[in-house]
Amino acid sequence: MATKYPGRHDGFDPLNLPVSPLYSTQTQCALENFPVSGLVMPRVFITTLGTIKKTAAQVNVRLGLLDKERGEAIAKAAGLIQSGQYLQHFPVDVFQTGSGTSTNMNVNEVIATLAANSSSLVIHPNDHVNLGQSSNDVIPTAIHISAVLQLNDQLLPALEHLQRIIGRRAQQLESQLATGRTHLMDAMPISLGQQLSGWQSQIEQGIQRIKAVLPRLSQIAQGGTAVGTGVNTHTEFADQIALALTTETGHKFIASGCFFESLSCQDTAVELSGQLRVIAVSLMKIANDLRWMNSGPLAGFGEIELEALQPGSSIMPGKVNPVIPESVAMVAAQVMGNDATIAIAGQSGNFQLNVMLPVIAYNLLQSIQLLASSSRLLADKAIATFKVNSDRLQKNLARNPILVTALTSLIGYEKAADIAKQAYRQQRAIIDVAEELTTIPRAELEQLLDPQKLI
Repeated sequence: MATKYPGRHDGFDPLNLPVSPLYSTQTQCALENFPVSGLVMPRVFITTLGTIKKTAAQVNVRLGLLDKERGEAIAKAAGLIQSGQYLQHFPVDVFQTGSGTSTNMNVNEVIATLAANSSSLVIHPNDHVNLGQSSNDVIPTAIHISAVLQLNDQLLPALEHLQRIIGRRAQQLESQLATGRTHLMDAMPISLGQQLSGWQSQIEQGIQRIKAVLPRLSQIAQGGTAVGTGVNTHTEFADQIALALTTETGHKFIASGCFFESLSCQDTAVELSGQLRVIAVSLMKIANDLRWMNSGPLAGFGEIELEALQPGSSIMPGKVNPVIPESVAMVAAQVMGNDATIAIAGQSGNFQLNVMLPVIAYNLLQSIQLLASSSRLLADKAIATFKVNSDRLQKNLARNPILVTALTSLIGYEKAADIAKQAYRQQRAIIDVAEELTTIPRAELEQLLDPQKLI
């Protein structure tokens, strides 16, 4: 049973609204206009909008633009949204108006209802909750702030954890020698510690890439209002709300140096997405290395044994699959796809406004969350727990014909190639063939072909 929500016309005919929601006409309009995906804006994005509305009300009170009683009621109600309450009242689809106006108004309406109910005051979603603001600066600001929060609270700690776990295993495996591979073919030896040090460096550089973009993310669009001129807001509003948001979140934010840039484009979001894509590529590389090293156990490399976490087949008893690396690889693929979406959306800045803001926010925050979760899984359920098959490593290394590379300075490339081919053809240890085909004494060959010295 639905009833008409009183006093919410907004220039259009009244709409039939459910009795229970805290939102009103503009949100209901969006629900009817955009039954697209069932996807809604991420929790952190909604809670960030609550933070913005809370600080905006406080700043407007200080600037004398909003009476104290209304301002306090709005700030209190916005604080409830900031804390993650009433999330069920934010049902607007991600694929909506490109400015995110429907989501901004959804938040304005819910806060206005909560504030009015708690104070018995007349509180208007536009005139009071949205005072001195526009969807055109609120939504870009929320993109930056929510990304900063998720990077600092989720992704960077997860990557640092992954880096530590890899570093610890690298130290443990310094003396474990393995056959190196290039083009998936046998190459010169390498220690597993050295191989993991490459992974560790990838993650370390990913962390540095994220940190490098944070100064640009800290510049917010709030105060630019509709087109970047700051129309209908106080001249001090931009600087004051940036300061208030810094105090509220514990992360430094400053007003954008050029609101026309901050509203009309999403270059910083595109930059961040590109860095997230690099991290996804790194995780894909590490996950695939683990899959190859774990392959087998009989017909593959079988160099390591990943922790058995669950049955691998519904038809083949005893089969165990590398489920964590596979999960991480799929996450990497999703993040790369998200980056393509964000890049396309980022070029949709037409004159004074980018008009694909919601899909940028959704994909950017999803990428951050996915990478954070999968980094911890990769660290704790794959890298920290895999076992090394030392016997397999040593056996393969002893038969590796590429070890003959160590003799080329003494016998020449052509002679060394002949030894390698014969060793491979006869499936013999390289040292035995070299002893037959050269005049180098066995003791000297043992020194020259010692894998420990070759790494």
